[in-house]
Amino acid sequence: MLKDKICIVTGAASGIGLAIAQSFAKEGSKVIMSDVNQTTLEQEAKTIKADYFVSDLSTQKGCKDLVDYTLQKYSKVDMLINNAGIQHVSPIEDFPEDKWNFIISLMLTAPFLLTKYVWPSMKAQKWGRIININSIHGIRASEFKVAYISAKHGLSGLTKVGALEGAPYGITVNSICPSYVRTPLVDNQIDDQAKTHGIPREKVIEEIMLKKAAVKKLIEPNDIAEVAKFLCTSTADYITGAMMSIDCGWSAS
Repeated sequence: MLKDKICIVTGAASGIGLAIAQSFAKEGSKVIMSDVNQTTLEQEAKTIKADYFVSDLSTQKGCKDLVDYTLQKYSKVDMLINNAGIQHVSPIEDFPEDKWNFIISLMLTAPFLLTKYVWPSMKAQKWGRIININSIHGIRASEFKVAYISAKHGLSGLTKVGALEGAPYGITVNSICPSYVRTPLVDNQIDDQAKTHGIPREKVIEEIMLKKAAVKKLIEPNDIAEVAKFLCTSTADYITGAMMSIDCGWSAS
């Protein structure tokens, strides 16, 4: 089902994006990996024999250039995985305005623009899969993450609107909403969490990240990749507009 499908994966140099790129490439998809980290991106793409495109997706030009490159080389886009993201932990009153602007641009505006730009290709072929790597924070809120949570809640709305508009054309749009995943993004925020909450670094995972989860484990990136792959198969033809929670029971309480 995924063999020879053209798939764009953003934020693909590490973490969830890399796991998805690896999984789809293994299935025979033609993967275009995108990231701003050129050295790592190039290395990882070569390892799995995927294509890559270095792009700053916080800009409109970066988003359009990525899709234009893909269309010029492959003539279509079958699947879009919106994964690129960043985190900043700070109380609202101290939250830097430039961080707000950057996070919203990268994590909400970019998925909208990329969706907009791949839409005509998917619509013309009457088939497409768009997966937004969302978060439990697209469903629930936590303190000290105002830009991240605002972007993820917006991504939930984008997912639902895309699902409604895409249905007549065989385009499904879904969100995957995990709790904390073992990625560089999570690891990089541990020090900020420790400082903001006034606790030692070694206590952050136990007392902050896993506190609200029933299953006290960090999720592995490959587990998210398997769900993304499932959503692109014919088995998932009737799943659209879904907020697929993989949250260790967080949202059950």
